[in-house]
Amino acid sequence: MSAPALDCIAATRTGRPLGEAAITGLVGGYLDGSVPDYQLAAWLMAVACNGLALDDTTALTRVLARSGQQLNLRSLAPFIADKHSTGGIGDNTTLVLVPLLAAVDIPVGKLTGRSLGHHGGTVDKLESISGLRLPADADEFTKSLASTGIGLTGQSDHLAPGDGALYALRDVTATVDSIPLIASSIMSKKLAAGASACVLDVKTGPGAVLTDPVQTLELARLMVDIGNRAGLPTRAVISDMSQPLGYAIGNALEVAEAVRALSGRHVPGLTDLVLALAELIAAQAWPDRAPDQIRRCLHAALADGSALAALRRWVEHLGGDVRQIDDPTLLPAADVRLAVTAPTGGTVHRIDGDELGRLAAELGAGRARADSPVDPAVGIHLHVRVGDRVRAGQQMAELHLRAAHDQAALLQRTAAAFTVADGPAPVPPLIHHTI
Repeated sequence: MSAPALDCIAATRTGRPLGEAAITGLVGGYLDGSVPDYQLAAWLMAVACNGLALDDTTALTRVLARSGQQLNLRSLAPFIADKHSTGGIGDNTTLVLVPLLAAVDIPVGKLTGRSLGHHGGTVDKLESISGLRLPADADEFTKSLASTGIGLTGQSDHLAPGDGALYALRDVTATVDSIPLIASSIMSKKLAAGASACVLDVKTGPGAVLTDPVQTLELARLMVDIGNRAGLPTRAVISDMSQPLGYAIGNALEVAEAVRALSGRHVPGLTDLVLALAELIAAQAWPDRAPDQIRRCLHAALADGSALAALRRWVEHLGGDVRQIDDPTLLPAADVRLAVTAPTGGTVHRIDGDELGRLAAELGAGRARADSPVDPAVGIHLHVRVGDRVRAGQQMAELHLRAAHDQAALLQRTAAAFTVADGPAPVPPLIHHTI
């Protein structure tokens, strides 16, 4: 039993500050075995119950970032951007934002993850592209970033391993949803990557991990404060997840939708959010440019094909089949497609994105366990959004699935996720706050 760990538990339980030295000893002791798991679990529970002061949350973030390898992406270019999303339904923002920024000479280096449950992971989406292999180590990652302006790789055990160790304990002690622990977990990996600036897409609403708007705002503000205090200029948007982001839910379907957006075709929700995030990053990369100049530059990169060309170069660099970028119909396709139609005419008042995400995961687009396989071809393609008018019998969505499923039950559940009623429908704002 560790006496310093006892002091940390008592201090957090009674709301007293710890300081960076005490947190370093606590985390380091757990990693080297001198602090037993039951003591760290007690401290995590104290944080979950009583919170953690901003200074101590920032200190914890720094300690976790220093627990493993630290990259210095700023040595590769004058400005390197990073981005993080807290996860949502049909959230393929990274697939559009990163090539768009690379096309205007703003390199992006970030860690990205796989799906768990019905919140899709960027790694799974990218692996829909035949032959594509993400960088396996830091050397490949930096080479990709230097060659293409894009460096994406999966979560690494070498970056912020302390966070991985704490998260495993949080997962079995009901402390995962603590705001200070979420913020330090996310931002520790951002600090370890060593980018010049970071933009956060914090989702709120029924289809998000955090559904409470008050908690979402608290988390966003805390992460921005941590980043700025730790020397990583950070901005955030709180974006809406009361309906899927765009029209596609499912890995290959979302890649195809990203190609459409990068080709200059406006995808409601997706294109708008990408441009909002890109403007926040570009304003930091180009402090001397006016907002309207930045906006014109980003719109031009989508319209003239340079953003799509950046994606194509990156896919080719990673060994992916660029023919699937040139023609997304060559991406993996499901055996069966089922049309979901409106039972009556009216206005779409609600789309239950959370239920659609669960349905897509059951089809095979997501995973219940970290080691479960994912089917790149399956998912749901929407044809309407909240506020759209529909006629009775009009197609509202299309299910992409394998033949083995109970098709009648799937159609019934999918149709029930859409609420069609008389009268105008209030359309939720895409972006609730910018921080």
